[in-house]
Amino acid sequence: MFHTTSRTRHALLTAAAALLLSGCTAVGTGAPATSGVPSGRTAQDALLKAAEHRLVVDCLSGRGLSLTPRPRAPDEERELQAALFGAGPRELSVTLSTGATVTAHEDGCVAGARQRLYGDQRRWFRAQVVIGNLRAEAQARMRADPTHQAALARWTRCVTPPEGPRPDRPDPAVAARCSRESGLDEVRARLEAAELATVRALRRDELTTYRQLRDRALRQAVELPAPTHPQKGTTLS
Repeated sequence: MFHTTSRTRHALLTAAAALLLSGCTAVGTGAPATSGVPSGRTAQDALLKAAEHRLVVDCLSGRGLSLTPRPRAPDEERELQAALFGAGPRELSVTLSTGATVTAHEDGCVAGARQRLYGDQRRWFRAQVVIGNLRAEAQARMRADPTHQAALARWTRCVTPPEGPRPDRPDPAVAARCSRESGLDEVRARLEAAELATVRALRRDELTTYRQLRDRALRQAVELPAPTHPQKGTTLS
């Protein structure tokens, strides 16, 4: 399971402990030539999710464990979590430009499934975390831009009543009107798009690695042998 700490106030937009990235900054799909690999992003995500779940279930079965929902004693639950996500010190760690650090175990059934699919768990972990936080990085850069800071100051003055301090939660209608009148909406839309393009250029190596390892995982997923027993249990997503 991913674990994060932060030295900044910026929100970390990661899919912690998710088996696959979802809802993150879009990354163009590759063009895997292997027969059976779907071309659409949604179908590819479903294929990878199913393959990872299949490998995790097989791994747990080999340890005499199952994801089947049932009441578990605390010791049983800890055993299952350790089998899934590993135990002890976290060996994988990525510190992002936002100041947040994301960590994960290198052992456990989830890690083993990713190693099988992506071929290099450390490279995949770094690429996955960095690409999953491109928008957060772009937003942090936007907030540091003087143009955004000036627009935010105008918005703050607009929502602050003459007789008192700015409310913690301005009236939604007032906040929306002030966003338009201060130009904050326009500034955010323009700067975030520009900063996202900049961040994607800065992280082109991670984007390349992400695409390469994802394409490998797709090929591995379609080549998995048929399961030898029914794949039961709760999904991990």
